[in-house]
Amino acid sequence: MYLGIDIGTSVIKAALFDRKGHQQAEASERMSLLEAPIGWSELDGEATWETAARVIRSLLREATAAPSSIRSIGITGVMVGVWALDENDRLLRPPILWNDARARDLVDRLQAAKPGLISAVFARSGSVMQLGCTLPVMAWLAEHEPDVLAKARHILTAKDFIRFRLTGAIATDESEAAMAPGSAVTRDFHHEQAALLGIEDHIRLLSPVARGEALAGTVTEAAAQATGLKAGTPVAVGTGDTSACVLGAGAHKPGQAVTVLGTTCLNGVIFDHAVYEPRDLGLLFIVPGKRWMKSMVNVAGTTVLDWALETLCPDILAGEAPYETLGALAEQSPAGANGVSFIPYLSASGVIAPRIEPKARAGFHGLAPHHRRADMVRAVYEGLAYAIRDCFEAIGGVKSSIRLVGGGARSPFWSQMIADVTGAPVEVPEGTQFGAKGAALCAAVALGDYASLDEACETTFALKARFAPSAETRPAYDAGFARFKAGSEAALGALRAVAD
Repeated sequence: MYLGIDIGTSVIKAALFDRKGHQQAEASERMSLLEAPIGWSELDGEATWETAARVIRSLLREATAAPSSIRSIGITGVMVGVWALDENDRLLRPPILWNDARARDLVDRLQAAKPGLISAVFARSGSVMQLGCTLPVMAWLAEHEPDVLAKARHILTAKDFIRFRLTGAIATDESEAAMAPGSAVTRDFHHEQAALLGIEDHIRLLSPVARGEALAGTVTEAAAQATGLKAGTPVAVGTGDTSACVLGAGAHKPGQAVTVLGTTCLNGVIFDHAVYEPRDLGLLFIVPGKRWMKSMVNVAGTTVLDWALETLCPDILAGEAPYETLGALAEQSPAGANGVSFIPYLSASGVIAPRIEPKARAGFHGLAPHHRRADMVRAVYEGLAYAIRDCFEAIGGVKSSIRLVGGGARSPFWSQMIADVTGAPVEVPEGTQFGAKGAALCAAVALGDYASLDEACETTFALKARFAPSAETRPAYDAGFARFKAGSEAALGALRAVAD
């Protein structure tokens, strides 16, 4: 068996997989972010390691698996941010996460001084630089907490810290290096990117880069005591959470499309080369095995359903099976939601794809006195489906099917709607822990149990459900998409002047 560990922003998960990719057991535990100023996002690093160790012990108990039955371990987790270690391998401060925005003022000043800064970063990384990326956070530390960088010996990310605690080895993978930002072509850090942010003297703190499907080390005696794992068990380098989720969904062929409909809604197409179009827009993820995924992200994903439950349907939220009941309510309204549109830019950071506007906000359009709650709820579901179509069209469209994973994939109603709206078949894979599975596949390839990640993905993919697009609903959804585009332009136009 192979163990996959997934270090999330608020949940740590682990799962065991057999040689055919079947998920044998899983365990998870929630964590809480530290209290911090608005816009900051920090974790207790030692508590994160202790939680990961508990989750692994819980998994071994649940699976009644002998630690010796685990052939290798793979790790994934939230990307970028900064986990700074001193010369004694201790954390110097609480880790700063990917969704931290403290560097906003610094980046704004740099952009004012160098108007082409973001484009220059994109020209190498293929991604629009986010404020919580490793290099801008390091630049903030250099300005506001210089002692941290002065005492630091290593800058890690979430999965790299947990792997370090398991093995004692310092390393990172290509996905983290390119998103730092670095270079999508060399799949490595890049000195000029650090120079653009004024931290070229600190690039030495970044970890050596290795392929995600390479071995990093083995479980130490101390880690074995903490986790219940067998000392000496091989541990792979692993990859970032998005790349791991793509692999876990069995997607590795150029041209395959993937939607991760979770807290955020990420939509991407896999390529066998770095893709920079459209320029200055979207994210280019490195996928282990010489693959890249050009992605567009709608910042709000399944959070729009949580919002709908809390604000429009508190009675449903208080009842049994709230998500299933919410979907049933939406089905009472026809395709097109009787003309109601919902623009799902339900995030304090606005929208980043397929255009960038921090001040964009969500809203309903087309409401009239005859509309009912069911129409509004259906519009919320449709809004995300239209946003998915919008994102894929910005990449050039879907040429095959869409592999759909994440919490939204649990809804057959939503899955069918996405197929109908995009005009592409939607495939929902078997399983629940796709990030952990992708990490486990990296670990299996690292041992040579599969010849390549292509083979691993093909061998371990199992289809749970397939949704073919319906010609019957296409006219209603095409009209709904046109209304969505008009509403989107309004959100990016009129609201630009008034949003905080």
